[in-house]
Amino acid sequence: MADNKEKDIEYYLNLPWTLVEGEDLDFEGNPYCYVEIEELPSFTFTAKTIEKARENYKNQLRMTLQVMLEFGDEIPEPLKTDC
Repeated sequence: MADNKEKDIEYYLNLPWTLVEGEDLDFEGNPYCYVEIEELPSFTFTAKTIEKARENYKNQLRMTLQVMLEFGDEIPEPLKTDC
């Protein structure tokens, strides 16, 4: 396994993250959909439809991971393995 210095943004973007999808209402009662990543509790991406959320969450994930890498934050990795 690569050490942390060899793990770049592309490494993290291609991990098998555990996505949690759902729907909720905003403070004004308007519906929205979201994608969360179980391993990154502070990560949530919202959109008007679940399809748009699925299509676009990776852009926000890229920005989140870039900031975490720049600040030297620990990035937890998914524990799933392919069997």
